[in-house]
Amino acid sequence: MPAASLRRSVERIRRALALSIQSWRLFHTRLREASRPKKEVRGLTLLRQWLSPDQLSQFDRYEHFEVVGCQTGRRYRIRYGTATNIYELDEYGHPKEGWCFVPLGSLVAGDVMLAQKIALETDELNALQVAKSFRPTWC
Repeated sequence: MPAASLRRSVERIRRALALSIQSWRLFHTRLREASRPKKEVRGLTLLRQWLSPDQLSQFDRYEHFEVVGCQTGRRYRIRYGTATNIYELDEYGHPKEGWCFVPLGSLVAGDVMLAQKIALETDELNALQVAKSFRPTWC
């Protein structure tokens, strides 16, 4: 009987900690966004609306998300930013090649990242044709 009670208590504590961590992450994200200019916040809001639940979770946690190319099935990581922010991943999830392509015009990071996501998910090979490759410098 005491072991079952202990397990229930541990499970309640684990759930409470998980909710606290989730709340802290949401608070941290909102605080970080509140300090950004309005244009940037609007761009990130639009980006968030287009992300899948998994991508949104990745973005909120790490400020990057992964997409799968529509034609080759390759995985790409799109980091927060407007240039040199796309990394093709190997089978272990490590960056093996960097790609840089951006839409024309002066756009905020959220808008650029959304354009990159849509390009890779709908017309991957043409997007990579105009992209410049670079060597990844982070892991």
